[in-house]
Amino acid sequence: MTERRAWVERITAETAVGVTVTLRPGSCTVATGVGFLDHMLATLARHAGLGLEVEARGDLHVDAHHTVEDVGLTLGQALDQLLGDRSGLARFGHAYAPMDEALARAVVDLSGRPFCRISLPDHLITAWVTREFPLTLVGEFWRAVASRGKLTLHLDLERGVDPHHAAEALFKAAALALRQALAFIGADVASAKGTLTA
Repeated sequence: MTERRAWVERITAETAVGVTVTLRPGSCTVATGVGFLDHMLATLARHAGLGLEVEARGDLHVDAHHTVEDVGLTLGQALDQLLGDRSGLARFGHAYAPMDEALARAVVDLSGRPFCRISLPDHLITAWVTREFPLTLVGEFWRAVASRGKLTLHLDLERGVDPHHAAEALFKAAALALRQALAFIGADVASAKGTLTA
């Protein structure tokens, strides 16, 4: 099988983002200017079994929101391009991932239908992972990925106290679920209607 690779660039008045993704484990080079996002993208690539290159410049003098969201949008678009008509893919994936006291669950469907729901315990909704990165940015990132990646994603933090552990558990669970969904299981499109792109 030939290597599947996609490259997408997004340039706005707020950010400039370039993403290359390959559908097999490979190198991971990430430089977004947001240290915690870099850490999470490397975690995503490792556990989803993807090769990933991300370069971003954003208006970090404002905050990290635009950069995080636009990296998610660009990654989602690259994933959609990479998957093509989605033939041969398992389509569905689900996973739990712990990070010490935190436990997250992810369920994904490469359905061609963009939807993302993220559930955090009330006590973590206003938490900050770092001084620049509120935990709610995890949700902004994954909503952006789901929107442009045309996938359905449910992410639930079942429990957790430390915001860093919570964020990492959410990323790992999503990555593991994606890895399942991206597995090749045959040549057909996993849909009764025969397509996931219409």
